[in-house]
Amino acid sequence: MSVLSVKNLSHGFGDRAIFNDVSFRLLKGEHIGLIGANGEGKSTFMNIITGKLEPDEGKVEWSKKVRTGYLDQHTNLDKGMTMRQVLQGAFQYLFDVEAEMNGMYDKMGSASPEELEKLLEDVGILQDSLTSNDFYVIDAKVEEVARGLGLTDIGLEREVQDLSGGQRTKVLLAKLLLEKPDILLLDEPTNYLDEQHIGWLKRYLQEYENAFILISHDIPFLNSVVNLIYHMENQELNRYVGDYESFQKVYEVKKQQLESAFKKQQAEIAGLKDFVARNKARVSTRNMAMSRQKKLDKMDVIELAAERPKPQFNFKESRAAGKVIFETKELIIGYDEPLSRPLNLKMERGQKIALVGANGIGKTTLLRSILGEIKPISGEVDRGDYLNIGYFEQEVKEANYNTCIEEVWNEFPSLNQAEVRAALAKCGLTTKHIESKIEVLSGGEKAKVRFCKLMNNESNVLVLDEPTNHLDVDAKTELKRALNAYKGSILMISHEPEFYEGLATEVWNCENWTTKVF
Repeated sequence: MSVLSVKNLSHGFGDRAIFNDVSFRLLKGEHIGLIGANGEGKSTFMNIITGKLEPDEGKVEWSKKVRTGYLDQHTNLDKGMTMRQVLQGAFQYLFDVEAEMNGMYDKMGSASPEELEKLLEDVGILQDSLTSNDFYVIDAKVEEVARGLGLTDIGLEREVQDLSGGQRTKVLLAKLLLEKPDILLLDEPTNYLDEQHIGWLKRYLQEYENAFILISHDIPFLNSVVNLIYHMENQELNRYVGDYESFQKVYEVKKQQLESAFKKQQAEIAGLKDFVARNKARVSTRNMAMSRQKKLDKMDVIELAAERPKPQFNFKESRAAGKVIFETKELIIGYDEPLSRPLNLKMERGQKIALVGANGIGKTTLLRSILGEIKPISGEVDRGDYLNIGYFEQEVKEANYNTCIEEVWNEFPSLNQAEVRAALAKCGLTTKHIESKIEVLSGGEKAKVRFCKLMNNESNVLVLDEPTNHLDVDAKTELKRALNAYKGSILMISHEPEFYEGLATEVWNCENWTTKVF
């Protein structure tokens, strides 16, 4: 049975086309991975099917009474609510059913025998609905999912405005899973999850009975939970049965077959054109030339899609830093309360260190304390000599209405426009993206603009807070290569072992220092 049907969808931003006559069908129980390079329109597609965005052309049809749940990259939480209240909100429709049932009980006292019979019948239906939807074990359900995503360790009575970005994502995800919609729509759910909770979510989705559509650049995670792949590329959406590895094999074969057919056809076209050019003027061969011209005119010409520019990351390096990058003495980090025990840490020139551990234990706070952006609760940070630090923040919340060109030009006014365009193109951005406002770009494209600025400033220390969030597979691979080639020092936070393994010379587990119990 079809849960969702998308027919002849076309959409674009300005003169940049995203989809062209795309069709899609979701069946009950399908587990779909929606993949494609940054900027191909995955989040736009989600916004269209959820009604947040009107398509330029085409139809989106949901089957009746389908409940959808959407975790996007930018959902907000209401201030003043505790985590428990937000999670209980997943069952609001059941509380509404209970209120309706209680209203019926109130009417029974003054009802006629016929009305009473009808009320009892309706109450029975509502009572069955509450029982079958686990209404009477809501608190246990909330505790179970909250524990799985590490929220009980933070404290369910904590107000949501006090949470970190990663913790907010966990709350939204937990609420969504508790709602158990007929179709789950997840846009990069692992971005702010640590390894332990990615593992829990993986097991949950493997056992999920209903349908879901998942956008993710985390290939091991994607591989373990989907049974269908929809690939977005060059304004098209193509379906592949199986996981990501199966898709890759079939996609490569299709690509090679198309290239082979293209070359064969181009050789045939060249031969026909040559024959027509040489023979159309002769009376004796004019008819044969006309016949070949007709064949040329009727030919369905194969076109190869333009290759997306692959990113080429190279970080400009300044003179070497001193031997010690930083040293902490009895450093206690935090804001209103301590997030760590006293830390005595030391980083030396040439080290590449990955900070790992659960969300909310103070990894970003530690980075910002080392950089001097926030004051520690107590203790000292001594930074070394001759440091040129390049800092990549985890998230930039402010809306940015500059174009990509303006953004980079403001940072590097001495460059001419051709040099700015070339710098952005090296990061894997097309001309259309380069001329677009940053606000309309995808998360991955925004990250590439920030990397462009970071790479073109000379540095000898890179401080990177979750640098792979939103990046597609090609960009991640190239970033890892560039960081391996970088001769300076690196201090980074990452939740992706496959990214930092083979890159980090040391891994520091921040759970060993935190005051939080995780």
